Amino acid sequence: MASTHCRSYSPLTPSSSTPSSSSSSKLGHVNRVLVSSVPKRFLSAKLSIQSQTNSHQNVTLMQDGAVATAVTPIGNETPFKKLKDGLVSIPSTDEGKDGVGFDINENESSVSITVVGASGDLAKKKIFPALFALYYEDCLPKHFTVYGYARSKMTDAELRTMVSKTLTCRIDKRANCSEKMEQFLKRCFYHSGQYDSQEDFEELDKKLKEHEGGRVSNRLFYLSIPPNIFIDAVKCASLSASAGNGWTRVIVEKPFGRDSESSAALTKALKQYLEEDQIFRIDHYLGKELVENLSVLRFSNLIFEPLWSRQYIRNVQLIFSEDFGTEGRGGYFDNYGIIRDIMQNHLLQILALFAMETPVSLDAEDIRNEKVKVLRSMRPLQLENVVIGQYKSHKKGGVTYPAYTDDKTVPNDSLTPTFAAAALFIDNARWDGVPFLLKAGKALHTKRAEIRVQFRHVPGNLYNRNIGTDLDRATNELVIRVQPDEAIYLKINNKVPGLGMRLDRSNLNLHYAARYSKEIPDAYERLLLDAIEGERRLFIRSDELDAAWSLFTPALKELEEKKIIPEYYPYGSRGPVGAHYLAARYKVRWGDVGVEQ
Repeated sequence: MASTHCRSYSPLTPSSSTPSSSSSSKLGHVNRVLVSSVPKRFLSAKLSIQSQTNSHQNVTLMQDGAVATAVTPIGNETPFKKLKDGLVSIPSTDEGKDGVGFDINENESSVSITVVGASGDLAKKKIFPALFALYYEDCLPKHFTVYGYARSKMTDAELRTMVSKTLTCRIDKRANCSEKMEQFLKRCFYHSGQYDSQEDFEELDKKLKEHEGGRVSNRLFYLSIPPNIFIDAVKCASLSASAGNGWTRVIVEKPFGRDSESSAALTKALKQYLEEDQIFRIDHYLGKELVENLSVLRFSNLIFEPLWSRQYIRNVQLIFSEDFGTEGRGGYFDNYGIIRDIMQNHLLQILALFAMETPVSLDAEDIRNEKVKVLRSMRPLQLENVVIGQYKSHKKGGVTYPAYTDDKTVPNDSLTPTFAAAALFIDNARWDGVPFLLKAGKALHTKRAEIRVQFRHVPGNLYNRNIGTDLDRATNELVIRVQPDEAIYLKINNKVPGLGMRLDRSNLNLHYAARYSKEIPDAYERLLLDAIEGERRLFIRSDELDAAWSLFTPALKELEEKKIIPEYYPYGSRGPVGAHYLAARYKVRWGDVGVEQ
């Protein structure tokens, strides 16, 4: 029984479902029928129907193991064939009879999750805790296994000890936390190997088969490794450790290249071994609660959609700031910079979701189609519309904060920007002339990520004399605070109680912590669950990636070729002054300047 915190599932009969193609390894494509269950909140999502390769395998349990339904195989059914060393082999149902702790039932499916790069910080701090949170909330399938894969020598017990240090029952502190943690760790195993060794991945494949115990095998690989070894790992996983009779999916972490050319080369190389629908390019900001709520806010509330255009919106600001520097990541960061690290992916993805037209449905392809249209309607970023900065050393309160180039992993003469502000424009009927201002920086005065929508001034405002000359302060503003302390609030003008006529700016505030008692799940939990379910709405398609890079590549190349010197700003400040001049050029004031109520 799934927890109420997890997505609701309902068993569906064959008559209520629609066939769709499912992911499979490049090495063998399987037509199979599986009556799967779909999250109720994605009513328009396509249902995946897969057929078993043998005619007697026509009964499949639901993900929670609750319902079995007989299905007649679809015509033109062919047995699964896996190409390996020039031979054709058909998996035996006798394989893995001694699977660890699982009942043998060939009609059930299993999910094997392999974290490639398991000894790294991302795996320890985000991926394993997210998987445990899903298990804690009964969101994972009945039969699942988690494997860590890395070059480090480690035993299963050592992996479990490492993972246990980062696991918390942070959601609601239920009494069975330690019991659930122990059960989860029993499902975690480790295999040491090289990322470019097919032999090591073949050994991993054997171990996975033991745990799958003859069931339908579905495999998810999470590449938590540097981008220069993506292709080696994908090649070995595809050729040597793909699922035999289920789906194989690969989650790829950013960066997806450094520019249009390197991104296209990466995509081309990945597609030598994977189909597009097997590649899940993850941007964890798309998994954040307030970003996912963006389309709900707009498309399910009548008051917003009519205002969502150039007619009523004066400008849109997407702001990302961190109150710390590179902190040991300087070697990685110096090769990419803030524009590639934050602006070209996180902020641009949010912009596309914000500005897209109403999709035909909530189907992943319909949503991603609309995002691509927005990106293709945008002007490539011009150098004159970019301001870059780099933080310098600053002493405050007796504490000396380091400069970016004080990081030992950063060259002393580095010109890599740690701050950038940019103005982008969408040349379509809805947004023509509306500036979209993006700002991202490290070592600033606060940590935040937010969307600020500033509306136009009220024409012929009767209360101008009460407002004064600063019309900007009287402008209505919708603020969507993505992090921290999630909230949505609308700034309005209001009369201060009393006998006089004095106006005040007030907030209509939806503060998530006050409204909802449950803690908001981490973005990685949502995205991992989506990848397991095959839900692609929040993952980036290859043409979407191409369109995004085409906007930034010309300006990035110009910055580097001309060796533009960044404007230096003190650690802990609000960033370069040039960002304010950029906004003023378009008659805009940054919304995060000033005291928030």
